[in-house]
Amino acid sequence: MQADAHADSPPPLDLAVLAALLDGTVAGVGVLDTRLRYLYVNPALERLNGIPAAEHLGRTVSDVLPYVDAREDMMRAVLADGKPREITSSGFTPAASGTTRRYWHGAYHRLEVEGQVVGVAGIVLEVMASDKEQRELEQARRHLNLLDSAVTRIGTTLDMDATCAELVDLVVPALADIATAEVFPPDVAPPVRPAPPGMLRLRRAALAAVPGLREEMAEFGLTGEYIDYQDGAAVQRCLATNQPVVQNLTGDDLLGRSAASPGRVAAYRALGMHSSVIVPIAVRSRPLGVLGLVRAGDSPAFSDEDVVVARELAGRAAVGLDHARRYAHEHTIALELQRSLLSEPRPPHPHIEIATRYLPADRSVMVGGDWFDVIPLRDGRHLKAIGDVMGHGVEAAVAMSHYRSLLRLLADDELPPHRILEHLDRMVERSGLDRAATCLLAVVDRFGGMCEVASAGHLPPVFIDPGEAGTRVGDVRAGPPLGTGFGGYTTTAVEVGPDTVLFMYTDGLVERRDEDIDVSVRRLEQLTLPVSGSLDDLLDEVLERFGPGAEDDIAVLASRKRTRNRIGKESG
Repeated sequence: MQADAHADSPPPLDLAVLAALLDGTVAGVGVLDTRLRYLYVNPALERLNGIPAAEHLGRTVSDVLPYVDAREDMMRAVLADGKPREITSSGFTPAASGTTRRYWHGAYHRLEVEGQVVGVAGIVLEVMASDKEQRELEQARRHLNLLDSAVTRIGTTLDMDATCAELVDLVVPALADIATAEVFPPDVAPPVRPAPPGMLRLRRAALAAVPGLREEMAEFGLTGEYIDYQDGAAVQRCLATNQPVVQNLTGDDLLGRSAASPGRVAAYRALGMHSSVIVPIAVRSRPLGVLGLVRAGDSPAFSDEDVVVARELAGRAAVGLDHARRYAHEHTIALELQRSLLSEPRPPHPHIEIATRYLPADRSVMVGGDWFDVIPLRDGRHLKAIGDVMGHGVEAAVAMSHYRSLLRLLADDELPPHRILEHLDRMVERSGLDRAATCLLAVVDRFGGMCEVASAGHLPPVFIDPGEAGTRVGDVRAGPPLGTGFGGYTTTAVEVGPDTVLFMYTDGLVERRDEDIDVSVRRLEQLTLPVSGSLDDLLDEVLERFGPGAEDDIAVLASRKRTRNRIGKESG
């Protein structure tokens, strides 16, 4: 198809003659004017571009094919000096699939009429990219997809093993047939047995393999296993230099030197592995572990580009692992600190039975400031306390220790529970503690039938009576939490029987996001003494029933008067 000539244009081409000559050729031919606007497009070029010929005319190549590298600068050079040029270009066109890159080889010549330059003619043939180019393009596309996916798929939690699993699941099968992520054992929980001299110990945190190799993975090593790497192994060399180690494992000698131990060579060979890459997982030059990639069977050896991508992925995972490791370290220290401060209270009197439990929440939640204590008073009485410092972490555990120490200092034989809370509230305010706490106090008279209870923002106690008497939640007025300086506490007297169990707890036992706290507390009225009658069995059953799904730490305390029958049974 051809465009009309303009009066002010150079001498016109005889486009009819061109059409007669070129419409039947299999090569795509286009004629452009001196401003690189289409004058003529033959049917072959129309089919190549996937655009009707009429939509070409009067428009430039970049207008018609914006996603093709048409090299209009080269065409201008042909117009300027008259030297023919050949070039290979590529891009995307509406023809066939618009998402597949296509390649064309074109020859461009200047056209003259009566000695004047009137345009340029391009003769274009579609060519296929070489196999090597296609493989490189496909590899680059896979690599870009991997790096893009890593942003959202690695480091989604503060759990080291979960982060390692995300890493190996991402690279298999896109980058490797087998992938392992191994980390140094945590400082706060060292393995039981030491590594042999000269060996490097890592813990396999995650493992992934393509379906065809999963059944053989047991011989390769399992998740959670500690692996000792011999001196000179690829992993040792990688960590020593903080650089990737790439190996084509063509012989058993090389494989034996590079493996964790010579005994693993047979297992590696059984998998058909022939190439490996060990990449350091490090942050701020501090090694955290290694990413191991293996290819087996018909998979190609690792390329330099593969190694670059593997290192980038390992670097991204290292950031998440560093955060998770710091969190795990601080969480464990806080937990151990809390346990050391939360020493088991001794029974205040031989005739008083005490049982306690402390259950930390799931590791995704930081340790809290839950605490309990039992303080003996004169005349066979004793003070029971349970509390919860607001907040989490080491600071909450330390504040809990301060509260516990102040309470022991202020506990007085002559003061009712609400007076003790008032003194404690003022003392906390003066001490500068910036963490409020709830607290429940109960003074029990061993010889009488009364229990005096006072609450500073804490949940009420539960009284479990044997037999048909049943279980009841104490009707106790709760004052403000300690550390607020508001005061206003009251003591409530509750009648108890000789075998009544006093059950005290922190809110982690009953507090749930989808349930009103009053409803949760009322569920405790379903508690009954176990057949054994043991307080320890009671608390075990309570935690088994109410502990799952807890989002905060749980502390529970149960106590009662020892009767002569129970004393006799325990003595016997």
